Amino acid sequence: MTTSAQVETAGRPTEDRLDSTGSRFTRVLGVMVVLMLVMQLALALVISPPEVLQGDAVRLFYLHVPLAIAGGYLGVGLLAVGSIGYLWKRTIFWDLLAASAGELALMFTALTLLTGSLWGRPVWGTYWEWDPRLTLTAVLFVLLIGYRAMRTASTDPHLRARRSAVIGLLAAADVPLIRMSVDWWRGLHQTATLNPLNPSLDGMMLFTFFFSMVTFTVLFVWLLVHRFRVAWLEEQVADRALDEAITQRRAEGQETQ
Repeated sequence: MTTSAQVETAGRPTEDRLDSTGSRFTRVLGVMVVLMLVMQLALALVISPPEVLQGDAVRLFYLHVPLAIAGGYLGVGLLAVGSIGYLWKRTIFWDLLAASAGELALMFTALTLLTGSLWGRPVWGTYWEWDPRLTLTAVLFVLLIGYRAMRTASTDPHLRARRSAVIGLLAAADVPLIRMSVDWWRGLHQTATLNPLNPSLDGMMLFTFFFSMVTFTVLFVWLLVHRFRVAWLEEQVADRALDEAITQRRAEGQETQ
């Protein structure tokens, strides 16, 4: 059970200060996200030019790569930070941070695989190949599903958090393999697009890519804030229900005496 002292120790607001997922900051950020997504889609689908070899298929690049980086690097990175933080501090804040980041990482990784398949069809002639990077990304997706499943497999919150943290760290260990797979193994997937020694993007294509990266990063942060607050409220509701059940049981015990 989470006490008020534990809440303050975790560096989060107490129950009477957090009663919704919205705030002035999240509302402003939400408006920014909507405007940036509209601009990003206009740049990716209309304004940016087609690529010489891939033609209009390159437009999926502006969705696929930012989704992969936001989900794989940012999402799984925060999952790892939260998992390590819980194993070290054993406070609910780190567990809920890991859970929130892991859920978003799962969603972004699923969209990464989907957009990658749609991109691969016109470029490779097939929706799927057992390319090293694709295979390792699929492994990450399975690990994130396992992480999500583990969070519903136990009613003991601390046991659940410890076991989930281990799976979260396994998922995080897969990300460097995904990053280096195109350099270590020969496959269909192209090497890094942004190479300082040999840049393959310039002009409007480069601007569209960086704008897409910023857009999906801001989108991830906005979703993470809301998802964390939902998880925190759920924890408060569970604690209140447990306190009420204990109080009721004690009252029943006093009546029988």
